Amino acid sequence: MDDFLNKNYWDERYLQDQTGWDIGYVSPPLKQFFDTLTNKHLRILIPGGGNSYEAVYLLEQGFKNVTVVDISEVVCQRLANNYGEKGLRVVCADFFEHSDTYDLIVEQTFFCAISPSLRGDYVHKMTELLSEDGVLAGLLFNRAFEGGPPFGGSVAEYQALFDKAGFKVAFDLAPASIPPRAGSEVFFIAKR
Repeated sequence: MDDFLNKNYWDERYLQDQTGWDIGYVSPPLKQFFDTLTNKHLRILIPGGGNSYEAVYLLEQGFKNVTVVDISEVVCQRLANNYGEKGLRVVCADFFEHSDTYDLIVEQTFFCAISPSLRGDYVHKMTELLSEDGVLAGLLFNRAFEGGPPFGGSVAEYQALFDKAGFKVAFDLAPASIPPRAGSEVFFIAKR
């Protein structure tokens, strides 16, 4: 297993506050998307959720069934302590070993944190986790990075991955991206 998938690596990042991807609040494009959702009983998953501002926002908006899966015991314990009593379901596990069914899976900085060699597995896992009418939606980088994580990519690469798994996917330049990410992230919605 690559170092960046090792739970100890991620635990150390959180313990040392080395979380440069963490903007400290719900990502504006995701907030805009969440504000269009009306069914408060959707089964929602946020994989690799980290500090989970998106999950907290969803709970604050009245969503009843929000789950975060993360490999870091440090961040899972923080989430459980702070939001478990407010209804957040926290699963401390490897995403690729998780099983359940969801109506909505939210992508926010998880895809860019896994090895590009696992991207096909990621898309396949989504087909297992999504309900028949389920939706995968979120943000992806449309640019390259040196080293990683994060790992970048392109819309063409993502389109090919989703096509191969039988998804219909729409990409759009992310509305309301934070300034450091403006023009380099896309919002997408994928359905089987």
